[in-house]
Amino acid sequence: MSGPEGPATARSALPGRRARALATLAILLAGACGGLIGYALVDVSCSGDCGWQLGLGTLVGAVASAAGVAVVTSLTLRAMHEWRTAPRAAASPRTRRGPARRT
Repeated sequence: MSGPEGPATARSALPGRRARALATLAILLAGACGGLIGYALVDVSCSGDCGWQLGLGTLVGAVASAAGVAVVTSLTLRAMHEWRTAPRAAASPRTRRGPARRT
């Protein structure tokens, strides 16, 4: 669809590739660290044959920490997008008004 200014370009709401890659890397790293913490916690607290407990502790730790970091990265990427697309006219001195004066 084209108007008098030329063809309309659709802007994507997706963050940049680098930001998405860093967010994915942070989620994966947090999952690995959470899995190690879960494994170590069960390893310290369990005695004897603890095969399935170690696996469950690793899984729960990895999923919980990855989910937490995924929420934080999602909110961060969304905030970055809103910050970049905020209207610049609101910061203009012409549109800024001080408190109402009483006479």
